[in-house]
Amino acid sequence: MESAAELVKSHLCWPPTLHVLALLGLAAAGYAFTGLLAQRRAALRGVESFPGPPAHWLFGNAKQLKQDGKAFDRTLKWGESYPYAFPLWFGPFICLFNIHHPDYVKTLFESTVPKDTFIFSFLEQWIGEGLLVSQGQKWFRHRRLLTPGFHFDVLKPYINLMSDSTKTMLDKLEKYASGNESFELFEPVSLMSLDTILKCAFSDNSNCQAESGRNTYIQAVYDLSNLISLRLRMFPYHSDFLFYISPHGFRFRKARRVAYRHTVEVLRKRKEALKEENELDRIGAKRNLDFLDILLLARDEKQQGLADEDIRAEVDTFMFEGHDTTASGLSFILYSLACHPEHQKLCREEILQTLDGKDTFMSVIKHLILFSFAGCHLLASVFGIHRNAAIWENPHVFDPLRFLPENVSKRPPHAFVPFGAGPRNCIGQNFAMNELKVATALTLKRYQLIEDPTQKPKLIGRVVLHSINGIHIKIKPVHTN
Repeated sequence: MESAAELVKSHLCWPPTLHVLALLGLAAAGYAFTGLLAQRRAALRGVESFPGPPAHWLFGNAKQLKQDGKAFDRTLKWGESYPYAFPLWFGPFICLFNIHHPDYVKTLFESTVPKDTFIFSFLEQWIGEGLLVSQGQKWFRHRRLLTPGFHFDVLKPYINLMSDSTKTMLDKLEKYASGNESFELFEPVSLMSLDTILKCAFSDNSNCQAESGRNTYIQAVYDLSNLISLRLRMFPYHSDFLFYISPHGFRFRKARRVAYRHTVEVLRKRKEALKEENELDRIGAKRNLDFLDILLLARDEKQQGLADEDIRAEVDTFMFEGHDTTASGLSFILYSLACHPEHQKLCREEILQTLDGKDTFMSVIKHLILFSFAGCHLLASVFGIHRNAAIWENPHVFDPLRFLPENVSKRPPHAFVPFGAGPRNCIGQNFAMNELKVATALTLKRYQLIEDPTQKPKLIGRVVLHSINGIHIKIKPVHTN
């Protein structure tokens, strides 16, 4: 009894400061919880007219969307039941309003509703406040200053650089062409895409495709994408503090340091090269202008350039968006062609006819978007829009002939939006399409692509579409007369 009395007495004798701090902590927790409840009520009001899949009271739909390679199949099934849009809950307080119909997404893309600050805050901790996540006057100013970097005259010389990077990749794949062994495709394609973006946008001949082992930057990007997706799905990780002190937060900071070092080194090399050059015309007389030249020397109407932090953010943004998205797109293109030899044959015949024995491509070359509204977060599901059975006939069938002009004209203009639409469409879409065309054409010119039916990709949604088990194909040399 004495010990209990002593314990009570000792608590009663806490210094006044500790009592105040405890009360302040309880008040802060109560205030935060009240805010979360208000957020939930606002979200419920915002989506009350739209039914959706049943959600657990604590986990929401997060358990149904775990990274097991089946989450996209589940969302497509839900889309059949709710053909325009439906709410998805991540925990008890976060609601994503999943839009997958062109009529709805058109309104979204053309609206002035601000981009979502919830999910993009996770990205901002990695790539900074670049074009992807910035808003308002900052976004408008950056977009205007960066647009000259994607002018046709700037993009034109990149074609040969894209060809060189692709040929390096194809030479590395030669060892698989003589046997019947399948290989994982995404990693060499990702290296090729990184090599391309470094050469084209930053004039950096990194020789990254010759490295042994996995490239540290690509691994960092893969880890960061995975961890950002994990934060979205795990409600406790919505808290910056809880994520920071967790093992996953430690991994995030470690991967981010690797990505930052890569960016800083690219910027350091260029600033050294530009010490004696300060005019684009003089630089252009020595070599092709690139994205980084324009970024470093851009000036607005007040002759003000971008701050160092803004430059780093834009380089991080373009480094990530310019290589990981294209690598994913090209890997799935080549896999789809391997699975459909009849379409592969048509593509190869057109390529050989167009090139007529040449390797030059000048004759050939002719993203999640989130907004905040009514207490919930609006998600334009590109994956769902492109597979909406109300718009696309046989949406799960690989049919490139859908995109013949006479077929495109029959569909709503927002039925196919791989680069978004409206004022915030992807600034690098022409760069990406050029790279996809060059790499696909050179690959089909050299190799026959063959499906490995024992290894089907299991799709997972990270920042960019990936496969949890990789993308595997076989190749054989193409023999032409």
